[in-house]
Amino acid sequence: MIKVNKQDALNYHMEGKPGKIEVIPTKMVSTQHDLALAYSPGVAEPCKEIAADKENVYKYTAKGNLVGVISNGTAVLGLGNIGPDASKPVMEGKGVLFKKFAGIDVFDIEIDCTDPAEFVRIVKSLEPTFGGINLEDIKAPESFKIENALKEQMNIPLMHDDQHGTAIISSAALLNALELAGKKIGEIKMVVNGAGAAAIACAKLYVALGVKMDNIVMFDKGGIIRPERNDLDIYRAQFVTLRKINTLEDAMRDADVFVGLSAGNVLNPDFVKLMAPNPIIFALANPDPEIPYDVAMSTREDLIMATGRSDHPNQVNNVLGFPYIFRGALDVRATEINEEMKLAAVHALAKLAKEPVPDIVHKAYGDNTISFGRFYLIPKPLDPRLITTVSPAVAKAAMESGVAKYPITDWEGYEQELQERIGIDQKLMTRINNQAKKDPKRVLFAEADNYKILKAAQTVKEQLIAEPILLGNRVRIQEIIHENHIDLQGVTIIDPFEEDAKREEFAQILYKKRQRKGLTLFDCRRLVRDRIYFGSLMLETGEVDALISGLTRDYSRTILPAIQVIGVEEGVNKVAGMYIILNKKEPYFFADTTVNINPTADELVDIIGLTARTVKFFDTEPRMAVLSYSNFGSVQGDIPNKGSEAVRKAKQRYPDLLIDGEMQANTALNRNLLREHYPFSTLAEKGANTLVFPTLTAGNIAYKLLQEIGGAEAIGPVLMGMRKPVHILQLGSSIREIVNMVAIAVVDAQNYNNKHI
Repeated sequence: MIKVNKQDALNYHMEGKPGKIEVIPTKMVSTQHDLALAYSPGVAEPCKEIAADKENVYKYTAKGNLVGVISNGTAVLGLGNIGPDASKPVMEGKGVLFKKFAGIDVFDIEIDCTDPAEFVRIVKSLEPTFGGINLEDIKAPESFKIENALKEQMNIPLMHDDQHGTAIISSAALLNALELAGKKIGEIKMVVNGAGAAAIACAKLYVALGVKMDNIVMFDKGGIIRPERNDLDIYRAQFVTLRKINTLEDAMRDADVFVGLSAGNVLNPDFVKLMAPNPIIFALANPDPEIPYDVAMSTREDLIMATGRSDHPNQVNNVLGFPYIFRGALDVRATEINEEMKLAAVHALAKLAKEPVPDIVHKAYGDNTISFGRFYLIPKPLDPRLITTVSPAVAKAAMESGVAKYPITDWEGYEQELQERIGIDQKLMTRINNQAKKDPKRVLFAEADNYKILKAAQTVKEQLIAEPILLGNRVRIQEIIHENHIDLQGVTIIDPFEEDAKREEFAQILYKKRQRKGLTLFDCRRLVRDRIYFGSLMLETGEVDALISGLTRDYSRTILPAIQVIGVEEGVNKVAGMYIILNKKEPYFFADTTVNINPTADELVDIIGLTARTVKFFDTEPRMAVLSYSNFGSVQGDIPNKGSEAVRKAKQRYPDLLIDGEMQANTALNRNLLREHYPFSTLAEKGANTLVFPTLTAGNIAYKLLQEIGGAEAIGPVLMGMRKPVHILQLGSSIREIVNMVAIAVVDAQNYNNKHI
């Protein structure tokens, strides 16, 4: 019989702590002891804790991250009442989206029940299982009755997504469309075609945002909703109109907004012509909108339009809402999803659409021109910022409205945890970005006549990471800014060919530096016409705080001007390059990957010192391994001998440094392998996080392979040992990589300034 320690059993079952989410890895059940902890007898311990206090169910089980997606199949997509069995693919798909976009686990449950009271009883009985309930594809008016009854009876967040998801996303689009149209929400006239669950919920949320009830005209299958009709339920009766309107054509005359949640091809193009200037049409029927997109857009040049289709701009897609709304609600243990939380999601989505679009979104959609405007009213579904924008907004609204049982206090930490939920491990760069924002510096972009550079400059400006300064041909830079709708208003542009006096001044400075190193004054006047030389001299003379270059030219051609003008810091013999490799476990640091082709043992010691200092710059304690094809002398050769000699000398020069080698790469990273075969190693306890390569070839190949086929993100190269902050981009870097390098350059400049105050 296996005896189980109580605390071991509780730790095994513990899923999180009140008020804090944790990413839980899959638990191993590979031994009899593991099995005893997972089930009998160990499982009894958390059972007793929960029996004593029901709230402990969130601590010792997965309930707090589990949502039930529940339907009876009475209103599935555009297919109608197809029954619970046929609805199951949709519910399973919904579960995939919850997991993909918000890290939420889902059980889908299809119930063979059309009686609202019985449906409510069944779902209410499931409350002990779930942290939240997403009702799906239930026809109106039963859906209203079911949701209202369950909200009254249950104490977990619950939402009928067909109603409120569409309402939230379309409301965000409406706010931004009205801003572009120059119209006030309290003055617009709106036509709503359709009076089902989604239409009623949309209209109610629009009213909450400021649309006047008297200015809404609603239609259903029976026509306009008027008080004399005797077939209206209480939900449609809220939207009766007293205006002298009898037809859709009458309603469309001078209307500002048309919202269609009905059927395809019911809106006549001639009716669109009757609308007020700068009209807004949300034709949300799927798969066929109320009016075809191309037809509508050709009817009015001033039209702003959204549909439910992904092949047209401004898709009103519920995936922009429900994963993140439930994420925020679950993370503060909200007892409901209330109006305040829905409105918070609306405003968060609307605001996000106005921010610069990250490069990852441009790549996902194959469009570098995405920016706020008629064709981009709401964020794209693949925008990774949604979880860190919408979920915190919902969580804060839950707290402020008094329905949060476990408030969040560390919002920066919460953002990092949200990123980890979906596999975005940006903790290191988040720290660097936050540090940069505390004291933004002047960063010179030496290749500013490039779309990526200008988008990165816009991003760092908008996010207050740096003060960008653009270097290059002024006319060409302004053309690219205009063509791509890049907002760089107020940013300084410096064209070297407009700066005759400055070029001469810089030529004289360069001549004094290099006159005994083979350069004539004529040579220097020619060289300062090159932007890298000109930019390096701006940094040298203190006109900027950091220099970014290298996007469009070879590394060696970029680093040489910087070394000739700026030089290396005191005590450094050679500069070196390091890459940061991000994955889901932790950041790894690779050196030298860019500068020294075949360093000697003594040069490796210099690289080790520079790398260790730089890793500490990133608030990480270096655990260094010098790599080879040998493990601690198992194979003789020039590379292993050089590595072991470098380790011996490095330990003498840096006695406090945790370093070992020479060793193979898998040995350095595999703690179990180290413990089993090389327990004497100083890295046996934790393994290495910093890898020193024996040659440039090895390091360069390693990081590029990981980047291309290993799925890792590579940040760098970080140039180490320069006297002032110079950072050289990898040829063809993405916008995100450029932004990361700018943040590093700013923090580097902050440290430089602190040393020289």
